[in-house]
Amino acid sequence: MKLSGQKGEAFLKAPDAAARAILVYGPDSGLVRERVDRLVRSVVPDPHDPFRVAELSPAALKDDPARLADEAAAIALTGGRRAVVVRDAGDGLTGVAQSFLAHPAGDALVVLEGGELGPRSSLRKLFEAADNAAALACYADEGQSLQQVIAEELKAGGLSAEPDALAYLAGHLGGDRRLTRAELQKLALYMGGPGRVTLEDAAACIGDSAALSMDDLALAAADGDHATAQRALERLFREGTAAVTVLRAVSRHIQRLHLAAGLVAHGKSADVAMKSLKPPVIFKAEDRFRRQLGRWSTDRLGRALELLLEAELECKTTGMPAEEICSRALMQVARAAGRPK
Repeated sequence: MKLSGQKGEAFLKAPDAAARAILVYGPDSGLVRERVDRLVRSVVPDPHDPFRVAELSPAALKDDPARLADEAAAIALTGGRRAVVVRDAGDGLTGVAQSFLAHPAGDALVVLEGGELGPRSSLRKLFEAADNAAALACYADEGQSLQQVIAEELKAGGLSAEPDALAYLAGHLGGDRRLTRAELQKLALYMGGPGRVTLEDAAACIGDSAALSMDDLALAAADGDHATAQRALERLFREGTAAVTVLRAVSRHIQRLHLAAGLVAHGKSADVAMKSLKPPVIFKAEDRFRRQLGRWSTDRLGRALELLLEAELECKTTGMPAEEICSRALMQVARAAGRPK
């Protein structure tokens, strides 16, 4: 069965007993790991209990394909239901998973933790089609869902955020659920207790986060600085950032430029246009943003947005290497920035 959106959240709160194995996958590795942990905790209070939780690697299952069924059928010495977790699951495990689902053994909850599996993935197709399995996709938080995650995490620390601060946080977080929570916990420590987070608080604390490297990339691409953009992109990929997350971060910047350029085209000054954005352009980026407004026309910004959207769709549907698609699109944006307005 295929799970997404509200169906996925409902399943996490009360996993369907008919699902003998669950595939959790997607570009947001932090959210994938968080949901795998939630599923394990639904049957085992302590996910580190060596008697009730078994972790397997693809290499171990390649050497001994029957081990998945053996672990699922094993009885815990301390009693209680067990969980079996397979990390780094990919299409190489399709045969093993298919054999298990055809003849599921024991009553253990089997969870496969995968990465970014495209629509053509044989493992993903198997879990989406099987009646006794579930496939749960994990995409980067964005829009209202991201703001909800941020507000809930702040509330847990006795905090709330002013609208501009919430918009700023949403613009700088979201690529990885685990990183988002870590950065918000850092913000809570910075605040020192219950209170209301201002834009200045958010910029002071989150401004030096890992998300800043995506800001650097977006600014470099819009500057037409190929070399800096490529270095920033390579760094993000080394850190495990998904190509779709990168494309969306650059799209957000181009979209903000497009909105501001539209205001300038209707007679507003660049400074007024920048202050009209939500959140406003932060002080240290104002000069670069202003220069970019002079470099880009609204038409070319619109075409850049279309190019980035097409690249995201290609990452999700073509089966081609997502990092190559992302890199090509960003270099096209950087080249467009270097052309006369």
